[in-house]
Amino acid sequence: MSQLKRTPLFDVYKDDGAKTIDFGGWDLPVQFSSIKEEHEAVRTKAGLFDVSHMGEIEVKGPDSLSYLQKMMTNDISKLKTLGAQYTAMCYENGGTVDDLLVYKFADDHYLLVVNASNIEKDYQWLTDHLEGDVTIENLSDKTAQVAIQGPIAESVLQKLAKETSLTDIGFFKFQDQVDLNGKKALVSRTGYTGEDGFEIYCDANDVVAIWKDILEAGKEEGVIPCGLGARDTLRFEANLVLYGQEISPDISPLEAGIGFAVKVNKEADFNGKEVLAKQKEEGLARKIAGIEMIDRGIPRHGYPVYIGEEKIGEVTTGTQSPTLKKNIGLALLKTEHTAVGTEVEVEIRGKRLKAVVAATPFYKKEKK
Repeated sequence: MSQLKRTPLFDVYKDDGAKTIDFGGWDLPVQFSSIKEEHEAVRTKAGLFDVSHMGEIEVKGPDSLSYLQKMMTNDISKLKTLGAQYTAMCYENGGTVDDLLVYKFADDHYLLVVNASNIEKDYQWLTDHLEGDVTIENLSDKTAQVAIQGPIAESVLQKLAKETSLTDIGFFKFQDQVDLNGKKALVSRTGYTGEDGFEIYCDANDVVAIWKDILEAGKEEGVIPCGLGARDTLRFEANLVLYGQEISPDISPLEAGIGFAVKVNKEADFNGKEVLAKQKEEGLARKIAGIEMIDRGIPRHGYPVYIGEEKIGEVTTGTQSPTLKKNIGLALLKTEHTAVGTEVEVEIRGKRLKAVVAATPFYKKEKK
């Protein structure tokens, strides 16, 4: 049995009472206190996540833009300096290699942030398709990442960032070399919870100090460490897709509901463009939809969904929503059955239970 990978924060987890699990080959905290308590903290105050297992790949060189335009479904030419963009990479058949963030430092310098389970695969994919005067480097082992998410995330992190106004960092914007109590970091107003907050990228050697400083700064306001369990329930309520569930090599970005990140009208040709353009033009045969249980039961990943005797799809993610106190799920369904209010049945442990197609996102934060 191969050794599980650990982030630089692993030893700190013991001090915080973490319960760890195998997550895609990583030994990561599923929870510290309880998933419900951590979920509630992020929705009402703020929570701190270790996301150092995510991958960081640097792209540099004069031809970086044209190269990324070929690799990404979104239009990288629209990305401004010190901006971030959500995008996907696709295979020629329209299936998804990965969904990721692209950060732009300059016209010839970008950072890609990819899913942990896909680091090696994505790096190989990018290398295999390398064109022009471009170099790529996998910085994942040298880089750590934490995320502070929730309504008070800015005020807490501001205590560490004495020389930078975090209010000036807009949504999907970032600042590099931000001084956080003497440690330099890239601070980005992005996240995976449906709340305001920041993702912080730093040298792997500095992350323990930054983690401890953030928890100390937010201690009185109720900021707590959070694990993968709450991260999943939070992103799910906000209808943020997860690789391997809502998107995969067999599910296109359009089917997954992230068509906003697919620009088939951009001039540059990209992998999967022809198939995705056809899907947009002809309409989708299947797509991700929300479901809410009527009968008692939780719709879990992989459970089949029926109308009568016809199987119309299957659940991609499901849980009891801590915010809504309802049993809800996301499911990949035949498009003709995705109208809100459509009655369906989910097969749970061999028994068909009633559910209804529901609007997404299930949760949307209140605007100030």
